[in-house]
Amino acid sequence: MQNQNKNLILATVLSLAVIVAWTFLFPPQDRANEPVPVAATQTADPALPGVASSEAGSLEAVTDAEAAPTPDMTQRIAIQTPRLSGSISVLGGRIDDLYLNDYQETIEEDSPTVRLLRPVGERGAYYASFGWAAAEGIAPDAVPGPDTLWSLEGDNDTLTPGNPVTLAWDNGAGQVFRTTFSIDENYMFDVAQSVTNMGEAPIEMRPYGLIRRHGKPEGLREFFILNEGIVRMADGRLEEMKYSKMPDMNDSELGVPAEVAEAQESGWIGFTDHYWMTTLIPQQGTAFRSVQKYLPSRDLYQVEAVMARQDIQAGGEVSVSTRLFAGAKEWATIREYQNEGGVDRFVDSIDWGWFYFLTKPIFALLHWLNQHIGNMGWSIIALTLILKALVLPLAYKSYLSMAKMKELQPELTKLQERHKDDRQALQVGMMDLYKKNKVNPASGCLPMIVQIPIFFSLYKVIFVTIELRHAPWVAWIQDLSAPDPTSILNLFGLLPWGTPDPTSFFFIFSLGVLPIFLGISMWLQQRLNPTPPDPTQRMIFAWMPWVFMFMLGSFSSGLVLYWIANNVITFVQQYSIMTYHGHRPDLFGNIRGLVGKKKATDGPKDKAEKG
Repeated sequence: MQNQNKNLILATVLSLAVIVAWTFLFPPQDRANEPVPVAATQTADPALPGVASSEAGSLEAVTDAEAAPTPDMTQRIAIQTPRLSGSISVLGGRIDDLYLNDYQETIEEDSPTVRLLRPVGERGAYYASFGWAAAEGIAPDAVPGPDTLWSLEGDNDTLTPGNPVTLAWDNGAGQVFRTTFSIDENYMFDVAQSVTNMGEAPIEMRPYGLIRRHGKPEGLREFFILNEGIVRMADGRLEEMKYSKMPDMNDSELGVPAEVAEAQESGWIGFTDHYWMTTLIPQQGTAFRSVQKYLPSRDLYQVEAVMARQDIQAGGEVSVSTRLFAGAKEWATIREYQNEGGVDRFVDSIDWGWFYFLTKPIFALLHWLNQHIGNMGWSIIALTLILKALVLPLAYKSYLSMAKMKELQPELTKLQERHKDDRQALQVGMMDLYKKNKVNPASGCLPMIVQIPIFFSLYKVIFVTIELRHAPWVAWIQDLSAPDPTSILNLFGLLPWGTPDPTSFFFIFSLGVLPIFLGISMWLQQRLNPTPPDPTQRMIFAWMPWVFMFMLGSFSSGLVLYWIANNVITFVQQYSIMTYHGHRPDLFGNIRGLVGKKKATDGPKDKAEKG
């Protein structure tokens, strides 16, 4: 029974180690993001698979305009907000040039600002476009397309909060199209599309918005625990798909990999990266068609929100609004758009994972602590204290049971020697010994099993949330989302050479200060636990702290900091409980006092029982 329980602990710990380590050491290989060749633009890819065939040809396709040089800045509408800067192209009316003012690519002072959107003609083009798909009573070439040159209407030529800009286009056939762009103080655009029908007959069209990406994001690693690709919500149903899975989607009737979802009341669709996101949000409470597709001939990834047909009578006008989120996945900002802006379950655009029922409250608590403490590193330590306090009642009995089992170690050794050739007799003797001393060997497993989902949840929180990106702690730890930058290979900066790149496999040998402290803290905690009687298990457990020290050296500093804090708090709790009950540990030897003999120290409970 004892060996079975210890095998359970060993299997659990090693499984956790293998899963987490595999994620970082062996991520899927990237596919190179090659520049789009001009020759490839000569043949248009199929248009939207989510509309009827009579409408499909009029929706924005890949045309020669996409191979044209980027328009001069005089042909652009500037975007200036406290958090965003960039421009809108009057050619096609695209939002295709956007910088996140609050974020830099690295922690270096001269690091460039993060650029989210790029125009066609640049490597990794990525943009949002809005238009109309012709249905009835209007020719496909009478609606605006990617090569339409819009005109600025009015005197305002800079998009700022509270100052919208309007682009207009007259098709010369009796219809005037207008697109009005508005923006708030954070990351939300509002795009109002209108059509005035001055013709003599009614027409029908579908308004749409699309986000198109030329190739995968540069540097994409596609971690197992993080969705980078498409995220969409349709009537409360969340769907995620990685870039690597998009070419495997079911072929549509137009012959390209695509998937369509009908949203009757609410939803959104967009691309999500590790820390950034672009999302189309049709007017909530109205039906729309959510489309995700991959165009293999150009290596294009595309999402679309296609609204219902609009019947525009002669002399009439219709207007449809769609929101576009383009910015950082900040929990507080996204939650405000959900709670105040009515975007259904928008917080779920952050990848909370399988244990979302734990990751969401854990991050909410971490965010609250950081608001009051003002430092994410100390907030992680405070969070660890709170989590350990919550599981203390469960851990209390476990620590006491492990102390008693450690006391029984000499007796177990004698049993093994006595019945080394009779396994059944050994098992019976062990069970009698446990029963006589009222010890449950399985009680030590429960706290570990409970802590595994907590660990995974915190690991997820630290890895996916932008709030830890470039967040400093103390001294040399200036980015809790990155590995410890110090290294034993150069004596922690005393020697003149550098260290292996963090993305390299050999980085695991570049031990920093935090991983070394992690190994020591795991070793100290292990000294309080019973020694496995089996020599093989004993050897594995003896090496485990140092194996973890190397494996977790390439993990984010925030996660390693949590693990160190968890180990230290666990050690203090276990040492205190064991000492209080008369089982004071000797970290460099056996527990003083053997079963059946007077203990070196008697706790209050033991004395009371003797009395």
